Amino acid sequence: MEKIKMTTPLVEMDGDEMTRVLWKMIKEELLLPYIDLNTEYYDLGLNNRNATDDKVTVDSANATLKYGVAVKCATITPNAARMEEYKLKEMWKSPNGTIRSILDGTVFRAPILVKGIVPYVKNWTKPITIARHAYGDVYKNTEIKVPGPGKAELTYTAADGTQIRETIHDFDGAGIIQGIHNTEKSITSFARACFSYAVDTKQDLWFSTKDTISKKYDHTFKDIFQEIYDKEYKEKFEKLGIEYFYTLIDDAVARVIRSEGGFIWACKNYDGDVMSDMVATAYGDLSMMTSVLVSPDGVYEYEAAHGTVQRHYYKYLKGEETSTNSIATIFAWTGALRKRGELDGNALLSEFADKLEKACVKTVEDGKMTKSLSLISTCKNPVILNSLDFIRAIRGTFESLY
Repeated sequence: MEKIKMTTPLVEMDGDEMTRVLWKMIKEELLLPYIDLNTEYYDLGLNNRNATDDKVTVDSANATLKYGVAVKCATITPNAARMEEYKLKEMWKSPNGTIRSILDGTVFRAPILVKGIVPYVKNWTKPITIARHAYGDVYKNTEIKVPGPGKAELTYTAADGTQIRETIHDFDGAGIIQGIHNTEKSITSFARACFSYAVDTKQDLWFSTKDTISKKYDHTFKDIFQEIYDKEYKEKFEKLGIEYFYTLIDDAVARVIRSEGGFIWACKNYDGDVMSDMVATAYGDLSMMTSVLVSPDGVYEYEAAHGTVQRHYYKYLKGEETSTNSIATIFAWTGALRKRGELDGNALLSEFADKLEKACVKTVEDGKMTKSLSLISTCKNPVILNSLDFIRAIRGTFESLY
């Protein structure tokens, strides 16, 4: 077949360790034979981030704002051990955090459903998408370890010097305190991204907080969501026949467990962090979870929900065989290619993405899979393939179908 042309580049962000190895395999086996691939490439591997003082991460995010679509490989967020291993100048920040901040984005994570991998919650027959607010709360906190008796106060000093002061607690002994914050600008961006994504994917949107207890902090989230929905999205939702509703997170958890899935569940930062892992595990495996960062202006950055698969990478460096599931990374590429096709009116590119995803699913359903998938599959006699052979099996399925 003639290679599919691309009119506008998408931003390509390479990454680290085993996912970097898979990235190259995916391009060589599944993309370059069929697409005249047009990308603006950025190497976000830890060595290059260190060499550029992490400027490459900022550049890649700004390029994403320019072109509107990006695809990202998993990257390392360094800790003390990584500082020593990679001889880093400093402990560079999470690339995902930097990109989220520049794009002002919200993270949407959803499972990839395959027959034979049955969710632990049996009635979940449709994917549940977790929308996680990616700013503030405990991730931007200030903490104090209280050494002994004393008064802890929360103080806000306005630009004109006036103050608001509240007592947090009168300590009669040692303890701990924590201060967290958010901004109306960030919450507004979060709300708009959630509503826009719901419209784009034609799914119901649920939002949950604990406003009965947090009558100012959480209630502000609730109020902003409702105001934006009423003013900007209510008519769009009604026209599409989809629903937005707010409920307490306690009630939301109960509803989610009893549901069949097929909706977006918007959560504050910490809630989304925890619930996305819970949902991923309940559906089967993090390696079968997609992740897309969406800005309020409709900029999209696709990646896998999992990390760099460090253990497999060390085996790979020793020349040992690995059996690493690449489906979530393939779906990052297909998501980005589909969106690029939609924005450019390039139907062939979008159709290619759909077909490659179907080939991934059919390959597993036909019993050809990696070791981690075989452990959660109901397939009685799976053929367990190494990393490259699994990708080649997907290519074989793709060519047999199309």
